[in-house]
Amino acid sequence: MPHIQILPSHLVNQIAAGEVVERPASVVKELVENSLDAGADSIVVEIEAGGTKLIRISDDGCGIKRDELGTAVSRHATSKIRNLDDLEIIDSLGFRGEALPSIASVSRLSLCSYHENEEHAWKINARDEQPPVPDASPRGTVIDVRELFYNVPARKKFLRTDQTEYKHIESLFKTLALSHSSVAFKLIHNQKVIYQLKPATSPAERQQRLAMLCGKSFAESLIEIDVEIDGHCLHGWTALPTFNRSQADMQYFFVNQRMIRDKLINHAVRQAYQDVMFHGRHPAFVLSLQLDPRQLDVNVHPQKHEVRFRNSRLVHDFIYRSLKQALAGVQPEQQIDSPAFTFERANAQVQVPPQQTGMGFNQFNSHAGKVADIQERTASYTALIQTSEDEETSAQIPPLGYALAQLKGIYILAENTQGLIVVDMHAAHERIVYERMKQNVAQQDVIRQPLLVPISMNVSQAEADLVEEHQAQLVHLGFDVERLGVEQLRLRTVPVLLKDADCEQLVRDLLADFLEFGQSQRIEEFENDMLATMACHASVRANRLLSIDEMNALLRDIEQTERSGQCNHGRPTWKQLSLDALDKFFKRGQ
Repeated sequence: MPHIQILPSHLVNQIAAGEVVERPASVVKELVENSLDAGADSIVVEIEAGGTKLIRISDDGCGIKRDELGTAVSRHATSKIRNLDDLEIIDSLGFRGEALPSIASVSRLSLCSYHENEEHAWKINARDEQPPVPDASPRGTVIDVRELFYNVPARKKFLRTDQTEYKHIESLFKTLALSHSSVAFKLIHNQKVIYQLKPATSPAERQQRLAMLCGKSFAESLIEIDVEIDGHCLHGWTALPTFNRSQADMQYFFVNQRMIRDKLINHAVRQAYQDVMFHGRHPAFVLSLQLDPRQLDVNVHPQKHEVRFRNSRLVHDFIYRSLKQALAGVQPEQQIDSPAFTFERANAQVQVPPQQTGMGFNQFNSHAGKVADIQERTASYTALIQTSEDEETSAQIPPLGYALAQLKGIYILAENTQGLIVVDMHAAHERIVYERMKQNVAQQDVIRQPLLVPISMNVSQAEADLVEEHQAQLVHLGFDVERLGVEQLRLRTVPVLLKDADCEQLVRDLLADFLEFGQSQRIEEFENDMLATMACHASVRANRLLSIDEMNALLRDIEQTERSGQCNHGRPTWKQLSLDALDKFFKRGQ
């Protein structure tokens, strides 16, 4: 065996750089987070050649004192913590003191800073070991990182093309700009300004920043979330289920303004959307969770991508229920009136107007003599809507308006104050029936069925312990599971709705969820799948002729049903075509 010896400091820093500096985007992350910790109101990120040639971060923060510049690039030097107790209440983005020395060990780094108590700026080169020299830079800090990995060719070979590395930086830039909306951000790549974002403090300014960073379609499809319970605050935006993605590429979640990737949070969000999202699609959201720093540990990952919650079950349940209730509360009038609306508006009441009388479109196709009657009725609806607009009494017109006709036995055409509503009658009725079935099941005790032959199950000791720990919850869900030995269970009773399911595997999945997340929604999911199938068969079928009465009754039911914007499979149930859009299509007034 070779002799045990102390590693040289430059090698220690390069080993640390292997954990902290994965690629140019990692450098940008560490340096911009330092700028944010310094209280910067404006941050400029300048990149050349995808960050391999130059990364320059400029800010107007508090700056670094002249006699602390050399210390700043030393290993484990930080202003964020002083003792062990400080690790329990970390409210800054950086705190380890590894970023600057790690970056300096694999690049040519210069640091220039103008502290608020100094007369001018001072500059040092990290590798020169020379005292700071005066500089004419403005107040704040400028860090230049040049020729990244110039002295570590093995690492440099693993970098992608300049364009690919730049895309990683751009994605990170968006994340940082979304998490700190009150800070002005600017991104320059190869001397070209890509983004220039002003501070966003008002709701309108924040939504404008969302549109610039995530796209106009996303910004027009938002539910604003603002929920606070027992010191846990969830705020931000989540998109309507109709705005979804093929990849999970528009999901931003921040904990105390720190971007994290956490499977517990992802699971909670996925569970909230499972009843309204089309199969294989992913929701989009920008959400921020604020809680007492003592309730989480941020010191579990070198790049600080992960956190550990002290009460993970509480956090999971809070996020899941907050999002689920917000999605359930979306009403047609909110989607029509405003592209982005708050969760607090979710319980708005809908005025139900008297039903109109008449017949379906297919019914009068073969009765030419009744066409005039339909035209007259249509004109009366139009006159009623026009009168309501003239008197600012549009509240008399329901959000989805009044039925005009039925198209091909599939769609209902209705007129409201904004224009034309097109409803997929089967999809809409399917959601209505499904929600009513769920309510009926929720209001009754779980009906259980004893197994003719109880199922013996061999499990791990940890899983058997979970059965005893969660016995009350299992009984509530309709399962009678007893522990026979250290690693053996017996299943005696199952919910009657799930009597034909693979109940042994279901119990194993439940225990896996209990172990991972502290709870499980699998029973609810299985029941909902069965109820959805039943609702599909019980719903009005295509090509069924509906009277005007029936069509209007369906419209009113949609307005009063939770999650009515999507069917059980996540497909949209209705579409608004505004008069402006129709005029534009037909080039009226042009």
